[in-house]
Amino acid sequence: MAKIETKLKDFDVIRRPLITEKSQLQSGDAQYFFEVLMTATKVDVKRAVASVFNVKVKSVNTLVRKGKKRRFKGREGTLSDRKIAMVALEAGQVIELGVGV
Repeated sequence: MAKIETKLKDFDVIRRPLITEKSQLQSGDAQYFFEVLMTATKVDVKRAVASVFNVKVKSVNTLVRKGKKRRFKGREGTLSDRKIAMVALEAGQVIELGVGV
C-alpha cells in the first residue's frame, strides 16, 4: 500500500499557547511555550510559528507530558498525553500573546 502523506496546516499544528508562571519568565528571554499536535515534528512547529506570528525561529525543543491517572466513579482512567514545544526566537523578535484579549 502507498503511504498517504498529509500536509498539516499551520493553524492546526499549534493548539494553544501555555501561559504559566515559568513560561512568563522565559518570554523575557524570547522563549515561548505552545501545546502542539502529538504528530507534529520540530520542523512543523518551526514553520507554523514562523508563518502564524511572522517571527524568525531560532530553535525548537519538544517534550511529551504523560497523562495523569484519575478516578471517576470508582474507575481509574488516564488523561490524554500532551506534546509541548519550547520555541526560541531570534534576538529582537517578540510574540504578543495577550494582545486583544
